[in-house]
Amino acid sequence: MTLRANWNYPTAIRFGAGRIVELPQLCAEVGMHNPLLVTDAGLAKLPLMERIQTILKDGGVAFGRFFDVKPNPDSDDVDAGVVAYRAGQHDGIVAVGGGSALDVAKAIGVIVNQTCSLWDLEDVGDNWKNADPSKIVKVIAIPTTAGTGSEVGRSSLIIDAKAHRKVIIFHPKMLPEIVLADPELTVPLPPHLTASTGVDAFVHNLEAFCSPFYHPIAHGVALQGMKLVKDWLPVAYKEGTNIEARSNMLSASIMGATAFQKGLGGVHALAHPVGAVFGTPHGLANAILLPYVLKRNQAGVAERLTEAARYLDLPNPSFDSFMSWVMDLRTELAIPHSLGDIGIDESQADFIGTSAKNDPSDGCNPVTLTADDYKAIFIKAVRGEL
Repeated sequence: MTLRANWNYPTAIRFGAGRIVELPQLCAEVGMHNPLLVTDAGLAKLPLMERIQTILKDGGVAFGRFFDVKPNPDSDDVDAGVVAYRAGQHDGIVAVGGGSALDVAKAIGVIVNQTCSLWDLEDVGDNWKNADPSKIVKVIAIPTTAGTGSEVGRSSLIIDAKAHRKVIIFHPKMLPEIVLADPELTVPLPPHLTASTGVDAFVHNLEAFCSPFYHPIAHGVALQGMKLVKDWLPVAYKEGTNIEARSNMLSASIMGATAFQKGLGGVHALAHPVGAVFGTPHGLANAILLPYVLKRNQAGVAERLTEAARYLDLPNPSFDSFMSWVMDLRTELAIPHSLGDIGIDESQADFIGTSAKNDPSDGCNPVTLTADDYKAIFIKAVRGEL
C-alpha cells in the first residue's frame, strides 16, 4: 500500500516517504527565501541534518542555523533563537526534530516580533490576545519522531526554570503553515525512543478520547489513533526500517495532537511537572505514569475504555482488558514500570501534586482530582504500586 497524501487538517500536511526533497518548493510556496533552520543539538550531528541542508542549498534557498535546543527546552533556548533570527534577518523558520525543537521553533516564531514577553502568552484565559497576530512568523515543521505531534499544534511547552514548571505557550497562529511529514526521517530513531515517543502519541489519543468535552470529530480521530498505535508501534519498535509501520506511527502522532483539541488529562498534568523538576523526557514520563492515572480515573473512564477495548479488538472488552493490554504493551516496549526505576524519589511529592493540579491539562481530566490525589498517584508511580 502506498501511504502518500496531501492533507489540510488541521493545517497543510505533505505526507509520504521521500518527500523531504520537496522542502525548497515548500519554502517558495510560503514566501521563505532566508529561513532559520532550527533543531536540537543531538540531531544537528546526524547525517539527516546534512542532507536537509544540502537539499536547501541545491534548491537555492539561503538559510541560517540555530542548532542549540536542549532536550527539555527553557526560555533561554527561545531567547537564543530570537537573537539568531534577528541577527540573520530571516523571513521564516524551518523546524526539524521532535517536540523540543518544534516547540522552540514555534515559540521563536510567535515572540520574535512582539512587544510582549513569552510568559505573557501562557495558555490562561485570553492571554493569546497579547500578541499581534500579523507579526507571527511562518513555520514549516518537519517531525523526526512520532510522538508529540507538535507539528500540528498551536502551542509550545517551555520550561520556566525559575519556577520549576513547564508552561504552555499558546496562540492560534502558532500552528505551522505546512507540515512536511516524511516517515523516512523517523527511521534513525532508536528503539527506546521509538517506544517512549510512540506511547506519548498513544496517551495523546487516549486522554483526548476520555476527555469529557464535546468534540465528536476529535473523539473519532482519537479512537482511530489508538488503533494505529496498537497495530503498528510494536512493529516500528522491532523493525525500525519498516516504512509502513513508521508511516502509521507518524499518522498516529499527528492524529493525537489533532485530537487533543478535545483536552488531555491527569497523565499530562503529572508528566509536565515531573519533566520540569527531574528532567525526565516527556514521552517516557507519560509512558510510566499512564497506568497509575488510569487506575485512579477508573470510575470516570470505564465505559469509554470498554468502547475503546471493543474497537481495538481486545478479548472480553472492559476496563480491565484495556488496562491489561496497556501493561503488556509497556512490557513489550521495555518501558520502566515505575518512576523509581529511573531514579526519581518522593522528595518533591508535595510540589508535584500542587503543580499537577495547577496544570491546564487537569481541567480536562474525566475525574476531579485534588493536589493530594495527584501527590498520591505520583508516590504510587515512584513506588510502582498499582
